[in-house]
Amino acid sequence: MDAKPDNCPFVVSTLAFLHARFALALILFAVALGVWGSAGFALRRRVSPGFRSSYVLMIALTGVQGLIGLALITMARPHELVHVAYGAFAIVFLPGVYFWAARGSRAREAAFMAVSCWIVAIAYGRGILTG
Repeated sequence: MDAKPDNCPFVVSTLAFLHARFALALILFAVALGVWGSAGFALRRRVSPGFRSSYVLMIALTGVQGLIGLALITMARPHELVHVAYGAFAIVFLPGVYFWAARGSRAREAAFMAVSCWIVAIAYGRGILTG
């Protein structure tokens, strides 16, 4: 991030540090959920309440990550603007899949939620690479 000269460097560096660490945590969390969801789908199991609540937690953490990113964007510019698009994609995509997949069969719900975890793990990684 390229800091603007009139902002407090401590605040910018602290927010940038938190943004970077949350990004890594979200990638690991998305991969863990992707493995869990894929295994459940392969074993033809329904989406468990634990998986569903973990998925909602990932949505919430993505929102927190987005809020930190919004705070940072007011003080510093990302290296590439597409960095913001990856975050916006994740915050729109995850809840959309959650609500859409729950309306169908249990097999469809398991498949779509597992695949969506892999997709956002890639989006989070691309966000880091463009940040």
